[in-house]
Amino acid sequence: MRKVELLAPAGDLEKLKVAVLYGADAVFIGGLRFSLRARASNFTIYDIKEGCRFAHEHNAKIHVTCNILPHEIDVYEVREYLHALEDAGVDAIICASPLIITEVLKTKMECHVSTQESTINSSMVKFWESLGVQRVVLGRELDLKSIKEIKENCNVDIESFIHGGMCVSYSGRCMLSNNMTNRDANRGGCAHSCRWNYNLYVNGEKINKDDFFAMSSKDMCSMPVLKEYLETGIDSFKIEGRMKSLHYIATIVRAYRKAIDEYYETGDIKNINQYIDEISKAENRETSIGFLKGMTTVNEQLYDLFKEKATQDFIGTVLDYDADKGYIKLDVRNYFDNNVNVVLFTPEGDKYFTINEILNDKFEPIECANHPRDIVYIKSPYSAKPYDILRLTDAKED
Repeated sequence: MRKVELLAPAGDLEKLKVAVLYGADAVFIGGLRFSLRARASNFTIYDIKEGCRFAHEHNAKIHVTCNILPHEIDVYEVREYLHALEDAGVDAIICASPLIITEVLKTKMECHVSTQESTINSSMVKFWESLGVQRVVLGRELDLKSIKEIKENCNVDIESFIHGGMCVSYSGRCMLSNNMTNRDANRGGCAHSCRWNYNLYVNGEKINKDDFFAMSSKDMCSMPVLKEYLETGIDSFKIEGRMKSLHYIATIVRAYRKAIDEYYETGDIKNINQYIDEISKAENRETSIGFLKGMTTVNEQLYDLFKEKATQDFIGTVLDYDADKGYIKLDVRNYFDNNVNVVLFTPEGDKYFTINEILNDKFEPIECANHPRDIVYIKSPYSAKPYDILRLTDAKED
């Protein structure tokens, strides 16, 4: 049985490495040009070369998004840019424009048709297939039955989303941002107008008395139906979120990696609740399974004020470990003090202990770490590696 690819997002080189280390088979990134996440910390060609080198050393692949809809002024630069990406070692290009698709097909890189094309039926997949593309990314508006039927009727790789943000409109078809702010979502400038707060009027009368009205979709989390999703036979599971944090990427990727591996090893996923609980530690928006079981209802939408809950459990990223002295060198991300229970979150598993000694960068004892991006040293009973994560926990020491 061919194993599904787990495709993770990354907004910078550090996140790319984290995605690979925590279990991604491939990572999709954006360059400085022609990508739909203009506010992400997008990659220079030098970064892309380094990312490809690191990924290939770990048997992973790099996909680069070139999914804007180019204007006439972009045409020449697009061609030059694609050649630079090919030279950098990129494995695949994710694109929506027929111009870019045509140019990618002239290279050695795979051509993946973006979800921006809203591909939601097998006839459309076959059209892209006839052009010679290697993969089609389906729109997020499909249920599991439809995804399975499309896969069974087509001869190219099929990729579909399993986790992350959902568009309130059809994928790639929203014009709210352009209309309201002159920021074109199809050129990387989406202002997320659907997530703004609005007053709602009927016949001139305001009907939202206490709360503002919004029209955002809940984020997708397919873990509750992951076994069924795997049984559709598609080739790649995509996690959305190039603008998400390092902690988010590590947590979400590891949870799906473990669940997918459990399915292939046992034919079942019995630890679903454990994986869902793990995912919740990195999410700050409510989630649903989206369209995977059919048309969405009011339960899959956020019409009231957002109930986002930014946690501060993520307290730092491991930079190094001194095996002789037993100290973790930590890049601080959130406040913590002595005598707190923490979990050392690693690609392999979790290790619990209580922090009883914190040193500053001069190796002087301190009572707390209260400045993000400070470097501190933590006495640890366990060894650690770069990109391991420390997180607060209610659990006790092992």
